[in-house]
Amino acid sequence: MNYPDEWTQKEFLQNKKKLEKEGVDVVLVDTILSPIEKADTLTYNPYELKQYPEGSVFVFYCDSGKATLDRLKEYKKKFPNHHCISLKGGRGYWRKNMMLLDENDA
Repeated sequence: MNYPDEWTQKEFLQNKKKLEKEGVDVVLVDTILSPIEKADTLTYNPYELKQYPEGSVFVFYCDSGKATLDRLKEYKKKFPNHHCISLKGGRGYWRKNMMLLDENDA
């Protein structure tokens, strides 16, 4: 998979579902000490993140998505064996009730 610098919430949910079926960890990383309601987040902790298997995907978020996008090069340097992505729009654009429906559910 080719990893862009940013994912929207919808892309995050779709890719998380797909990649986890393939055995790849996809982690939503809180850089502002403000967990997203109804989302499984992990507070930014470099030591803990480095424990994830090589090839894991870290999706970093802040309030607006701008700070994490600006720091993406720093994250990529710190975690060279993982994929680092910024959540587009950050916490402010997260829709807590958004969910994906399987095509079979429609």
